[in-house]
Amino acid sequence: MNSGPNLILVGVNHKTTPVEIREKLAFTQVKIEASLSQLVSSPEIIENIILSTCNRVEIYARVENTDRGIQLLQDFICDYHGISRGNLDQYFYSYCDNQAVEHLFRVSSSLDSMVLGEAQILGQVKDAYSTARSFSSTGMVLNQLFEKAFNVAKKVREETGISERGVSISSAAVELAKKIFEDLENHSVMLVGTGEMAELAAKHLISYGVKTVYVAVVLMNVLLL
Repeated sequence: MNSGPNLILVGVNHKTTPVEIREKLAFTQVKIEASLSQLVSSPEIIENIILSTCNRVEIYARVENTDRGIQLLQDFICDYHGISRGNLDQYFYSYCDNQAVEHLFRVSSSLDSMVLGEAQILGQVKDAYSTARSFSSTGMVLNQLFEKAFNVAKKVREETGISERGVSISSAAVELAKKIFEDLENHSVMLVGTGEMAELAAKHLISYGVKTVYVAVVLMNVLLL
């Protein structure tokens, strides 16, 4: 690989990593803000953006050295979450230059999502980009790349109709439940978790006439209803 400044991507997602591992590697908004500043202070990292959703954790960066940059980002993710690198090597993927660009375009366009065409991912990518810009961790390369990714995602939606039904993981789950139980109006439903997907699921369930929705929250391995 080239030794000069290059674009790289390091991450894990629903295709490579079980959910229990992804949960341990997720970055909250506060953690993202702290991490952006920490990463950009490294002399080897010129720019960086952190994307963390329920299905993926990815760091996009422009680095001085490709091989060293990939190793540095993988080490950072492991060290930040207190997990041994040896336990995670099998889950990591990495791309550089054109492959990283293509991957971002697929992610932004929801072509790499668990549910093809789901509508949330583009907003999540935009939020990740906005946060990184607010912390001055992006520069000309990542700014141009992400702006282009948003244009590509828009073009994909307009020319393919991939998002016409407003598909999401939550709506897909509710549609499956409807196929299994047919009439949801006579059923009570329990949702585990209080995140964005749970909120969307609740809205879909109510729209199908579900009268009672219970929400369960897991705190310190204790299930609260």
